Amino acid sequence: MTEEIRTVPAPVPSLIADPGPLGLAAFALTTFLLSAANANWMTAATGNAWLGYALAYGGAVQLLAGMWEFRNMNVFGATAFSTYGGFWIGLFLWVQFVAPHAASPAAADHDLGWILLAFAIFNTYMLILSTQVNIAVFAVFLTLEITEIILFIGNFAGNTSIVHIGGYLGIITALAAWYASAAGVSNGIAGSRIKLPVGAPLLAPSPVPAAVSA
Repeated sequence: MTEEIRTVPAPVPSLIADPGPLGLAAFALTTFLLSAANANWMTAATGNAWLGYALAYGGAVQLLAGMWEFRNMNVFGATAFSTYGGFWIGLFLWVQFVAPHAASPAAADHDLGWILLAFAIFNTYMLILSTQVNIAVFAVFLTLEITEIILFIGNFAGNTSIVHIGGYLGIITALAAWYASAAGVSNGIAGSRIKLPVGAPLLAPSPVPAAVSA
């Protein structure tokens, strides 16, 4: 009896560039525009500068980044970018098609409160898991967690002062995301002389057991 010898092909390395910096940039810019409005910075503007970018950049582009993270087998990045891409698209649709038909401004505020509460729940476990990524990413999820909590409290209470505080916190969140994006770009350029630090994971990953050959 002869044994059949089977060869296993070597894994093919991914030919896709890291989509993380793009997803972070899309999230940062859209968050900045909405947060500037929440902080009452846009007194000489319509206050809706964020709306188109919620659909096109924070929404569609970030969702694409999430899909590419699936190709890169990065489950954390895929889940984060796809979810928050969906958040921005959903918020655009809510503002355009639901909010105008709200029974009262208070009802619309409560809608936003429930939306932000739901995403704060999602963000909580992503915050915990981000301790295994790096400090830059952890900072994004930490500031975002605080922002979402303050904003859902402000919207449920109908308190514009609390919403303004949430706006300032959102600006800090956007800056943290922009930094993480810039760090990703700087470290992704071949031969880059400028490499921004992202920090080690707060929770060191478990060692992967070595494969045992028969």
